[in-house]
Amino acid sequence: MCGRFAITLPPDAMVQMFDATPANDLPDVPNFNVCPTNSIFTVVSGDGVRHLGPMRWGFIPHWYKKPNDGPLLINARAETVAEKPAFRAACRERRCLIPASGFYEWTKDAEDNRLPWYITHEDESPLVFAGVWQDWERDGEAFTTCAIVTTEASGPMTEIHHRMPVTVRPENWGLWLGEEGKGAAVLMKDAPSDGFTFHRVDRKVNSNRASGPDLIEPID
Repeated sequence: MCGRFAITLPPDAMVQMFDATPANDLPDVPNFNVCPTNSIFTVVSGDGVRHLGPMRWGFIPHWYKKPNDGPLLINARAETVAEKPAFRAACRERRCLIPASGFYEWTKDAEDNRLPWYITHEDESPLVFAGVWQDWERDGEAFTTCAIVTTEASGPMTEIHHRMPVTVRPENWGLWLGEEGKGAAVLMKDAPSDGFTFHRVDRKVNSNRASGPDLIEPID
């Protein structure tokens, strides 16, 4: 799964990277401890224009009567996203890109302590996760929400966790966003598994209240 990540890119850099029009209410950056229910950066496409804007991380299906009416859906499994009732319409019609600088996963030691790792690209280039999104509104509350698509880990990532986010290469951004017709499902099956590097980080990131650039610094 992917349950925590970091984003350090300035909004102007993301606007240029995606050739997108920015919203006025973008999240604050840098954020070295992005947690579920936080507002995160997303890119969607419509009417020939890409838009960089905020969404709540934690997909709310349309049948929820309130935001916490069921499980917090921060991830959508690539293997089932097209069939699951919560996600299948979004997989066909509402896909987004989610930029990140890196993400966290955890292993356990012999005493069952959770040991955090920070994963990013070897060349320090941004990660771009595949996402699906959903508008939700009920009783005066309204959110635009999203989930990160994940797949079975492969390559070096298997040393850390059995799942990993589906990352989308720049040449495939348009396909995932629905700008280039059909075929986005292939991107979930052939998600890149190379080019990742990872290192242990301090256990302070285990707290969702932790913040600061030291969270991603390697420890011995």
